Amino acid sequence: MANFTSSPGVSLNEIDKSFISPTPIKAGAAIIGPTVKGPVELPTVVTSYSDFKDKFGGSFVSGSNTFSYLTSLSAYNYFVEGGESLLVSRVVSGSFTAASSSTIFAGTPSTTSSVVFETLSKGIININSGPFDSDGVLTNGSEDNIKYEIAGSNLDTGTFNVIIRQGNDKNSDKIILETFNKVSLDPNQSNFISKVIGDQVVEYDSSTNQIDITSGDFPNASRYIRVKSIPNLTPDYFDNAGLAKPASKLFIPANGTGSFGGAFGDVLPGASFYKEIATIGEQTQGLVGTDYDNMINLLGNVNEFQFNVLTTPGLNNGSHTSQISSIIDNTIQRGDNIFVMDTVRYSSTLANALAQAATRNTSYVATYFPWLRVQDPETGKLVFVPPSTMIPGVYAHNDKVANTWNAPAGISRGGLSTVLQAKLKLTEANKASLYDGNINPIATFPKKGVVVFGQKTLQKGASALDRINVRRLLIELKEYIGQVADTLVFENNTITTRNKFLSTVTPFLENIQQNGGLYAFKVIMDDTNNTDDVIDRNQLVGNIYIQPTKTAEFISLDFIVLPTGAEFPA
Repeated sequence: MANFTSSPGVSLNEIDKSFISPTPIKAGAAIIGPTVKGPVELPTVVTSYSDFKDKFGGSFVSGSNTFSYLTSLSAYNYFVEGGESLLVSRVVSGSFTAASSSTIFAGTPSTTSSVVFETLSKGIININSGPFDSDGVLTNGSEDNIKYEIAGSNLDTGTFNVIIRQGNDKNSDKIILETFNKVSLDPNQSNFISKVIGDQVVEYDSSTNQIDITSGDFPNASRYIRVKSIPNLTPDYFDNAGLAKPASKLFIPANGTGSFGGAFGDVLPGASFYKEIATIGEQTQGLVGTDYDNMINLLGNVNEFQFNVLTTPGLNNGSHTSQISSIIDNTIQRGDNIFVMDTVRYSSTLANALAQAATRNTSYVATYFPWLRVQDPETGKLVFVPPSTMIPGVYAHNDKVANTWNAPAGISRGGLSTVLQAKLKLTEANKASLYDGNINPIATFPKKGVVVFGQKTLQKGASALDRINVRRLLIELKEYIGQVADTLVFENNTITTRNKFLSTVTPFLENIQQNGGLYAFKVIMDDTNNTDDVIDRNQLVGNIYIQPTKTAEFISLDFIVLPTGAEFPA
């Protein structure tokens, strides 16, 4: 309504409804677990399974006892089902050795004029320090180890090439992982080796739960190595013609091949983890619960890492109570994701699962039963995995074909396409018992396969938030509306500011309502909840009332047989 003054005239008013709505956050999943290789204590986003294999390796390392099939299969299934991004946090044993280093000598070999490389990862890529056979094959090296080659050394230009190769390849058939051409030892040049390859040491600080750069000046461009140190070069020298040349042109490496030596750091048990039903072993693959602590604490930082579902396949509530408690605390504090918790190990019963589920009470956690049998895409072996390995893929599929406020369950959205069988074919009584205990059954249907057939959270009290679709809806609402509210901090508490909020939030909620996420809603931000007293306290108050839609989980169909001539109900 126009605001007229006491004298005749024209009132010109502006009503701005052009505020641009922020884009809703569509983060992917996160997984904490062991991998074959890759950065340690540095959560890394991968966008495909091939990207995962490139950065973290596959599920099995030939010739070693390192098995990471739970993490690998979780990543594989997630992308098969349509996931777009996955945050991978590699866990290693606290007994693993630090990354190994390798020294390459400059010019005439001398310990005072050498370049030292260091691997970025712990464990798998520092298996052996040589020797090499006549074709450059690293003795006892595997395809998952790396080595370096120095080529193109040129004393005139003071440059050389650094080539990172697969550990067991041949000079006659090279498998090149990375190439850094024409690098220099001169720190004044743009092609200075540390600038090109990187030299930063990135470590986790347990006191702050932050990732810190502890040393180095240049970001790591290589996925495998960093420059640990370079020669302490002497000042310019004069050649036979009396011309000055920088020392960096004298002390350059000779052409050749080298490896990354040092202890392998293999502390995993010797028995295979590809075990059949009767002999399945410990699911953390040689790690202990405390090996997970740093990564769990790190992913509690909502400002640094964003995702909508978290899994830790290998950890379970029955065996790793402390770690599970930390994860749940972090999840509740973050408020932006659901933690898919495994209750028990492979050999445990339905009763054990119910007992473990009963120890937790929160709408930010969901759990499933039973374990599932799948085929490892790397080896073709049949293995059993905990349900958390497969569930992120279900969420990804649901979000691809529907919305976060739809239930990630049922025939249309809860199918487990990569699962061959469930460990237990649940009876109707089993499913009822599980659902009463807030555990989501994974059921087997003729011609339909294995299907997630429940969508409960672990909240014990009956409310809308005891369902996953409502919890995920509320997470999305809070993320989006929270972003809108961020833009209003330090704005004047006026009707203009309130209208800015309302004009952005209302269409967003209307869209969700039109797409079946809400029955009804109402947003109040006016003088009724922003009284003089509230304003004087520098507060802006809004009330957002929502009626989330409910899923049809219990369907009753009555077949009524009528006599001939009877009328049907109106």
